[in-house]
Amino acid sequence: MIDLYELINKIQQRPALYLGKCSLSHLKTFLDGYTFGLRQVNLAISEQEEEFEEFQDWIEAKFNQPSTQDWSRIILFYAEDERDGLERFFQLFAEFVESKGQSTARTINKKQLTINS
Repeated sequence: MIDLYELINKIQQRPALYLGKCSLSHLKTFLDGYTFGLRQVNLAISEQEEEFEEFQDWIEAKFNQPSTQDWSRIILFYAEDERDGLERFFQLFAEFVESKGQSTARTINKKQLTINS
Protein backbone atom coordinates (compact mmCIF):
# COMPACT_ATOMS: atom_id res chain seq x y z
CA MET A 1 0.00 0.00 0.00
CA ILE A 2 1.18 3.52 -0.75
CA ASP A 3 2.39 5.45 2.29
CA LEU A 4 1.19 8.94 3.24
CA TYR A 5 4.24 10.90 2.08
CA GLU A 6 4.36 9.05 -1.24
CA LEU A 7 0.66 9.84 -1.69
CA ILE A 8 1.30 13.53 -1.01
CA ASN A 9 4.07 13.43 -3.61
CA LYS A 10 1.72 11.85 -6.16
CA ILE A 11 -0.91 14.51 -5.41
CA GLN A 12 1.70 17.22 -5.95
CA GLN A 13 2.54 15.79 -9.37
CA ARG A 14 -1.11 15.61 -10.53
CA PRO A 15 -3.34 17.53 -8.10
CA ALA A 16 -6.40 17.73 -10.34
CA LEU A 17 -6.44 13.94 -10.74
CA TYR A 18 -6.65 13.38 -6.98
CA LEU A 19 -8.44 16.52 -5.81
CA GLY A 20 -10.73 17.49 -8.69
CA LYS A 21 -9.08 20.92 -8.84
CA CYS A 22 -5.96 22.57 -7.47
CA SER A 23 -7.31 23.55 -4.07
CA LEU A 24 -5.83 23.47 -0.58
CA SER A 25 -9.28 22.86 0.89
CA HIS A 26 -9.73 19.87 -1.41
CA LEU A 27 -6.36 18.51 -0.27
CA LYS A 28 -7.35 18.86 3.40
CA THR A 29 -10.63 17.06 2.73
CA PHE A 30 -8.83 14.33 0.75
CA LEU A 31 -6.30 13.74 3.55
CA ASP A 32 -9.06 13.68 6.17
CA GLY A 33 -10.90 11.08 4.07
CA TYR A 34 -7.71 9.06 3.64
CA THR A 35 -7.18 9.00 7.40
CA PHE A 36 -10.83 8.16 8.07
CA GLY A 37 -10.71 5.30 5.57
CA LEU A 38 -7.61 3.82 7.18
CA ARG A 39 -9.21 3.93 10.61
CA GLN A 40 -12.40 2.32 9.29
CA VAL A 41 -10.45 -0.75 8.21
CA ASN A 42 -8.61 -0.78 11.54
CA LEU A 43 -5.15 -0.07 10.16
CA ALA A 44 -2.71 1.16 12.79
CA ILE A 45 -1.37 4.69 12.52
CA SER A 46 1.87 4.59 10.56
CA GLU A 47 5.04 6.39 11.58
CA GLN A 48 4.48 8.92 8.79
CA GLU A 49 0.88 9.57 9.80
CA GLU A 50 1.96 10.07 13.39
CA GLU A 51 4.70 12.44 12.26
CA PHE A 52 2.27 14.32 9.98
CA GLU A 53 0.09 15.01 13.03
CA GLU A 54 2.94 17.30 14.14
CA PHE A 55 2.45 19.39 10.99
CA GLN A 56 -0.34 21.33 12.73
CA ASP A 57 1.95 22.44 15.57
CA TRP A 58 4.75 23.15 13.11
CA ILE A 59 2.51 25.42 11.00
CA GLU A 60 1.24 27.20 14.11
CA ALA A 61 4.82 27.89 15.21
CA LYS A 62 5.97 28.88 11.70
CA PHE A 63 3.20 31.47 11.31
CA ASN A 64 3.05 32.40 15.00
CA GLN A 65 -0.63 31.47 15.12
CA PRO A 66 -2.43 30.04 18.13
CA SER A 67 -4.22 26.73 17.68
CA THR A 68 -7.56 28.24 16.74
CA GLN A 69 -7.48 27.16 13.07
CA ASP A 70 -6.34 24.01 11.31
CA TRP A 71 -3.15 24.03 9.21
CA SER A 72 -5.02 24.45 5.93
CA ARG A 73 -6.81 27.59 7.09
CA ILE A 74 -3.60 29.11 8.41
CA ILE A 75 -1.84 28.50 5.09
CA LEU A 76 -4.85 29.74 3.12
CA PHE A 77 -4.95 32.95 5.17
CA TYR A 78 -1.48 33.82 3.83
CA ALA A 79 -2.16 32.63 0.28
CA GLU A 80 -3.64 34.54 -2.65
CA ASP A 81 -6.20 31.83 -3.39
CA GLU A 82 -6.81 28.08 -3.16
CA ARG A 83 -4.28 27.23 -5.90
CA ASP A 84 -1.57 29.35 -4.27
CA GLY A 85 -2.45 27.79 -0.93
CA LEU A 86 -1.93 24.32 -2.39
CA GLU A 87 1.45 25.31 -3.83
CA ARG A 88 2.43 26.83 -0.49
CA PHE A 89 1.38 23.62 1.28
CA PHE A 90 3.81 21.59 -0.82
CA GLN A 91 6.62 24.06 -0.11
CA LEU A 92 5.86 24.05 3.60
CA PHE A 93 5.46 20.28 3.68
CA ALA A 94 8.90 19.84 2.08
CA GLU A 95 10.32 22.21 4.70
CA PHE A 96 8.55 20.27 7.46
CA VAL A 97 9.90 16.96 6.16
CA GLU A 98 13.40 18.39 6.03
CA SER A 99 13.06 19.74 9.58
CA LYS A 100 12.24 16.24 10.80
CA GLY A 101 15.69 15.09 9.72
CA GLN A 102 16.71 11.47 10.00
CA SER A 103 13.38 9.96 11.07
CA THR A 104 11.71 11.16 7.91
CA ALA A 105 14.75 10.65 5.70
CA ARG A 106 14.33 6.91 6.25
CA THR A 107 10.76 6.96 5.01
CA ILE A 108 10.86 9.45 2.15
CA ASN A 109 13.34 10.62 -0.39
CA LYS A 110 13.18 14.38 0.19
CA LYS A 111 14.10 15.00 -3.44
CA GLN A 112 10.75 13.45 -4.43
CA LEU A 113 9.02 16.54 -3.13
CA THR A 114 9.36 19.23 -5.74
CA ILE A 115 9.38 22.76 -4.43
CA ASN A 116 7.45 25.02 -6.80
CA SER A 117 9.04 28.46 -6.62
